[in-house]
Amino acid sequence: MINDAKRILKEVFGYEEFKPLQREIIEAVLARRDSLVIMPTGGGKSLCYQIPAIILDGLTVVVSPLISLMKDQVDQLGEFGVNAVFLNSSLFPREYSLNVEKVRSGEAKLLYVAPETLLMEKTLELLSERNVDCIAIDEAHCISEWGHDFRPEYRQLTDVRERFPGAVCIALTATATERVREDIRKSLRLENPADFIASFNRENLHLEVIPKRNPTEQTINFIRAFPNQSGIVYCFSRKQVDELAEDLSAEGFSVRPYHAGLEDDLRKENQELFVRDDVQIIVATIAFGMGINKPNVRFIVHYDLPKNIESYYQQIGRAGRDGLRAHCLLLFSYGDAAKIRFFIDEKEGLEKRVAQMHLDKMIEFCEEEECRRVPLLRYFGEEFREGVCKACDNCLGDSREKADVTVAAQKFLSCVFRTEEIFGEGYIIDILRGSRAKKLIEKGHDKLSTYGIGMEFSKGQWSSLARQFVRMGLLEKDVRFGSLKLTPKAWEVLKGGAKVEAHLKEKAAEYGSSEDKAYDTALFEILRAERKRIADTAKLPPFTIFHDRTLIEMATFFPRSIDSLGKIFGVGRAKLEKYGEVFLRLIKAYAEKEGFEEKPKRDDARPIRKSQRRRYHEVGERFNAGESIRELADSFEVMESTIIDHLLNYALVGNELRADGLVGISKLPEDKQKLVLESLDRVGSDTIRPVFDDLGGEVDWNDIRVLRLIYMSGKMKEAE
Repeated sequence: MINDAKRILKEVFGYEEFKPLQREIIEAVLARRDSLVIMPTGGGKSLCYQIPAIILDGLTVVVSPLISLMKDQVDQLGEFGVNAVFLNSSLFPREYSLNVEKVRSGEAKLLYVAPETLLMEKTLELLSERNVDCIAIDEAHCISEWGHDFRPEYRQLTDVRERFPGAVCIALTATATERVREDIRKSLRLENPADFIASFNRENLHLEVIPKRNPTEQTINFIRAFPNQSGIVYCFSRKQVDELAEDLSAEGFSVRPYHAGLEDDLRKENQELFVRDDVQIIVATIAFGMGINKPNVRFIVHYDLPKNIESYYQQIGRAGRDGLRAHCLLLFSYGDAAKIRFFIDEKEGLEKRVAQMHLDKMIEFCEEEECRRVPLLRYFGEEFREGVCKACDNCLGDSREKADVTVAAQKFLSCVFRTEEIFGEGYIIDILRGSRAKKLIEKGHDKLSTYGIGMEFSKGQWSSLARQFVRMGLLEKDVRFGSLKLTPKAWEVLKGGAKVEAHLKEKAAEYGSSEDKAYDTALFEILRAERKRIADTAKLPPFTIFHDRTLIEMATFFPRSIDSLGKIFGVGRAKLEKYGEVFLRLIKAYAEKEGFEEKPKRDDARPIRKSQRRRYHEVGERFNAGESIRELADSFEVMESTIIDHLLNYALVGNELRADGLVGISKLPEDKQKLVLESLDRVGSDTIRPVFDDLGGEVDWNDIRVLRLIYMSGKMKEAE
């Protein structure tokens, strides 16, 4: 039967290979073994029951909590040539009756229903007329009180299982801790279930958390890096949604609001406009998105702090479902945390304890100084073993080695003391960087000795250091209001009795930046316009015609025949018959006009991407053209140590550095320089730590870094 599944994967859905765990899950379902599937958004959960539904003789019932998700799934299956229907209150009586008849006659292979609809006696009587082979329960975490989205009606699904004992059950969710998983198994009475837990790591999502200072301005600046691309901005309240949507609209963005306070028709219209690419941005409360199957969302902004990690993970999971890169920004403030705690305090008993635990874990994630994937994945019981993901703000620095920041710590701690330990991180940073903020001037804090003495670091770097000082125990933070207080350990540093080392993050991510793609962007836009025309005519979302990744492959390989087009990702038999000639005609016309030939695509090939031009090449070339290390650091808005690392990388790939530019860059006495160079000879030059340890910590990291560049540059010349 698995051979049938593989054939359906290609012929119906247009995919060459199963995603991780899909094959094993499908085998378990076809063997009629109950299964619990924990798979991140975009991991391919739907195919795990859709392919068996096509193979099995009887009906597959899919329990889904949201009407919009049902409609999207049914529309998409229809485009693939699969008979599926849904039953819910959004249907007109005649449509409802037609769908009932399709179920009764056996024409429909899949039936999508909400729990409330399934539990109705008339629905259960209808199903009793059919052979129900499979019951698929989506968003299964809703069954657990320990989950973030508990729905009591999900508990009653056990009764449905008992009425159809011959049906295999598959429970699926993207977010579930071990406690929630056990609750799902127990509540659904899964018989000896096969557990399938995929990695929670969404590698294509870039994660970033920054201090929330001027959130509207921060959001606008962020969104400007994503012209004509889809994104969602999440806010805590309906009022904030409306205000921010107005602000973004005033800035010229294509935007609509979404929250439970809008009239049903308007809310539905705004969602449809977004799904169909008629509107770029949705500003929404958490009421939006759970049932949105839109694969080309390129960014998510959390304007306010989510209540828990499950909500955060689920919401960022709405980005990058097509596997392409997406950026997730969270604006973090302790004021937001205090606001959430106010509502938690109104709860009682277990509900209050669970909510408090969830919020604490969310704050820990925001305060994390190492790779953000470590606490995120650990929350779901998974260890991130790579250490550095290179896809979050904390992993962006060129080096994870610690620097001596004792002087910086003394400046920061002194400023906290001189402002009477009643202010938060942002206010202290404003003083250190010489802000002219009205509040600061009115309080006379521009007269403090610490005013303006921290210009060597950016706001982002100071913020990173401040959080590390808290984690080191130099400062205590009021969890409600974020004000900072000195600890006894801080006084040791202020008195010069303790050294402080910390990571220095260089700068924030370049929003919207990604590798240059090899696909032809002009052809991509032509194909996208045609997809939109077809979708509008059929009153369908564009992604149900073809995903962006499919259009990207078309604009990469320029297929000229039906056979070649059939090898493109996501082009199954039904879509090839429906749309093949239309898209081939556009591709041929464009390729002939521009003089492009078809590129062969192997069955397992993916779009080729050009290598991104490395930053160190630009740094090295400008250095050799005469710019100094200091000038380059100012130009790129990074520290000199970063420029030195870039120059080292430039030399290591075989490029020569101008010798006069390296003369005098080390400020160490000659005898100390000699010691460092001898140590590099002795213990190696791959990293700085062995040299630092070999010299007993007597030479600063940055001094070693400078001499390592001189040393390696000399070695490269010797090798020529």
